[in-house]
Amino acid sequence: MPPQAIVVTREEAGQKLLQFLARRFALPQAMLHRWIRSGQVRRNGGRCKPFDRLEMGDEVRVPPFAASMSERADVGPVSANSDAVRNVPDAAAPRPAPSRHDRDGHDAMQPSRQRRPKADTSLQPARPLPPVVAETPDLFIFDKPAGLAVHPGTGHTDSLTTRLAQHFAKAPFMPTPAHRLDRDTSGLLLVARSYAMLRTLHEAFASHDALVKEYLAWVAGCWQPAAPVTLHDRLSKGAEASGFERVASDDEGAEAACTVRCLLREQHRSLLLVTLHTGRTHQIRVQLSRRGHPLLGDRKYGGPPRMGGFLLHAVRLCLPSGVVHTLLPRWAGNDALPQGFILPEPLGPVPASAIHADSACPCPRAPSDRDEGPDRGEADTDTVTEGRDA
Repeated sequence: MPPQAIVVTREEAGQKLLQFLARRFALPQAMLHRWIRSGQVRRNGGRCKPFDRLEMGDEVRVPPFAASMSERADVGPVSANSDAVRNVPDAAAPRPAPSRHDRDGHDAMQPSRQRRPKADTSLQPARPLPPVVAETPDLFIFDKPAGLAVHPGTGHTDSLTTRLAQHFAKAPFMPTPAHRLDRDTSGLLLVARSYAMLRTLHEAFASHDALVKEYLAWVAGCWQPAAPVTLHDRLSKGAEASGFERVASDDEGAEAACTVRCLLREQHRSLLLVTLHTGRTHQIRVQLSRRGHPLLGDRKYGGPPRMGGFLLHAVRLCLPSGVVHTLLPRWAGNDALPQGFILPEPLGPVPASAIHADSACPCPRAPSDRDEGPDRGEADTDTVTEGRDA
């Protein structure tokens, strides 16, 4: 059987060779390394290295047995009707030999993290994708509903990424979420349709002010500061005795910063607009709880019980291109937004020096996790949620 060549598409351009192969084939990185180093993988007919950047139109030759070895041949690169895959003349290549010196390379977006989820091979039809708020050739912006996880996890196999794998099983580049929202958080979610866009969005998130994310949240208690307040904490993950993951404030944790504006103040609750400056797991939930204002329904962090989970919605995205997308939540009943509600203008960019400042916050902190907190001693029955933002 002759080797097969894969033509790099526009969506795949910019990836490192190892990333490209890891996305195309569900095989161990050490094996892919060996194929490349032994010459069984060729780029445009010549030898190549694992971290060579690929360009659109490059021809990557792989061994003829690559597809059959893939754990997910149904979403692999080989398709009889694919224009990007064709047979090429065979070339002598040494048999793969194990090497004790193979090591996984490091990259900002490691191949092992970029493999597509296994598509559902059952006879059931693919679950629908969330509504699309905006779409370009390189980007989806979805309206993620509360209750849908971005990635599968313990206790829940349905997720946005598994649905994407079902709908885009034959796509050369599976659309990939550029960030996360907690399972019970609703709202705007960016999904890259090309590697170049994924890398652009990751760089924008890293620069803090190039891409602005804002959230609406109903919290317990009457929020006192009338002016915008920037909250600073250091957060770290830990495991509770119940076995569930929990994020807590820690002097040695990762820097977390957000700016809070109060839009509506009632006797026992407040509606807040939160602008994120960093993206930490459960950041909004933890930082607000630490000030004595947990999200309504967020039992994990001391919020009062509420049917249907907590009320947190990704309401606005300001993209590096200058385009702004806004999506108000469809909360109902007592939680609905007031009639004629208008979202305030976004805050301007916050200097990095302000984000990383250690100055005291004018808003009082809640008791330390070492003290008797609002949810101390209460069994946590929630499923571990996914997310970096909320």
